[in-house]
Amino acid sequence: MNSPIRVLTVDDHPLMRDGIAFIMQKAPDMELVAEATNGVEAVAAYRKHRPDVTLMDLQMPVMNGIEAIQAIREEFPKARIVVLTTYSGDVHATRALQAGAMGFILKSMLGTELIDTIRAAHQGRKRISDEIAHGMAEHLGSESLSTRELQVLQAVASGCSNKIVADRLSISEDTVKGHMKNVLAKLQANDRTHAVLIALKRGILEA
Repeated sequence: MNSPIRVLTVDDHPLMRDGIAFIMQKAPDMELVAEATNGVEAVAAYRKHRPDVTLMDLQMPVMNGIEAIQAIREEFPKARIVVLTTYSGDVHATRALQAGAMGFILKSMLGTELIDTIRAAHQGRKRISDEIAHGMAEHLGSESLSTRELQVLQAVASGCSNKIVADRLSISEDTVKGHMKNVLAKLQANDRTHAVLIALKRGILEA
């Protein structure tokens, strides 16, 4: 009999970790070897246990999931990591895959999909939820925001007026308006509030 797939779970919510453990109990070919509650713990747990597959949340205290994936993959290039998150944004998924994730699935789709994704990752195959894949395809080739446009949008998201944004970034109000106009066009947004909502949904801005 083949040895079980050894899994590390990284999530700051105890109920989520319990749910994953419960689901995995039903898979005779898997073994939960360790749990971590943030990215720093994840790196330490990976070093200690060398799991076959790691399930990684994105939004966590101390060190987030993307940073943890990068840190683990830098030390262990063959690490097989699957992102398990509530965030369906295409930018979240793109960043995770660029960091080296093997899969990206939503917490709302736990159950069979989780087990199948762990098995796929263990075999070296990438697997992405349909909803995520559709979002990525929808925005494929769309122009990304420049660093300055992102700074302007972040300031607007925190409730700053054009004048405050201009003062903060040491640029003129007209320049702020120009950047905001570009942001609206790139995100296909109707107004500033709509732009912020789109950016949060897609993962361009962190909530």
